[in-house]
Amino acid sequence: MIDLQKQIDYWVKGAEEDLITADLLLKKKRYLHGMFFCHLTIEKVLKAHYVKSEMDVPPRTHNLIYLAGTTRIEFEENDLDFLGILMKYQLEGRYPDYSPVLPKQIVIDDYLRRTRELFLWLKQKL
Repeated sequence: MIDLQKQIDYWVKGAEEDLITADLLLKKKRYLHGMFFCHLTIEKVLKAHYVKSEMDVPPRTHNLIYLAGTTRIEFEENDLDFLGILMKYQLEGRYPDYSPVLPKQIVIDDYLRRTRELFLWLKQKL
């Protein structure tokens, strides 16, 4: 049997570290990499919720929509839309021939803000 709290803590700590990394990268104008870490932040906190709800290790998936669906959380439509936006940026780190169009700086700043808010909201629900 797995130690559920240890698993949850592992995923949350990783998400916290990835959020810090996203912030640093985006401040240095490393947009694709920064957005990749925004995706990782949300992926990991969703995996903590998976552990909590399913009492098992999370699946090896990067699909935020799927992971959100495995939780017992009711998401607002705009949050689910945002998960779809973040999904575009997780591919860049895994597939070298995929290069999403980057939005303007003001939109990138908003994505970081929304990542932070969604992370904190999800963390509070654990």
